[in-house]
Amino acid sequence: MDAKVVRRQKLKWRIRKKISGTAECPRLSVFRSNKEIYAQLIDDVTGITIVASNSRGKDVESKGNKVDISKMVGMSIASKAKAKGIERCVFDRGGYLYHGRVKAIADGAREGGLNF
Repeated sequence: MDAKVVRRQKLKWRIRKKISGTAECPRLSVFRSNKEIYAQLIDDVTGITIVASNSRGKDVESKGNKVDISKMVGMSIASKAKAKGIERCVFDRGGYLYHGRVKAIADGAREGGLNF
């Protein structure tokens, strides 16, 4: 495997040791690829994804740059979470730096009404 991938995986494990999601306060997990971005709210107690959203979905408008699209994904997951009655979550940046697209998802989710 690539050294960059191994480094991110170690960071991801280190973060996951410290945070965990429940049904009342799920974990907002972020995955970033070169083209797309994915976010999901996960209940780690039962191991179930409660809500998911990504930049490929029909509910996200794919106009603008990748940071703008990421913010829309954050707002989309927040609105879906509100529909399910979820107000709070813990943010899992997935080993990525809290910068750019990852920060845009967090900002969009906060604008949509989720509390971290």
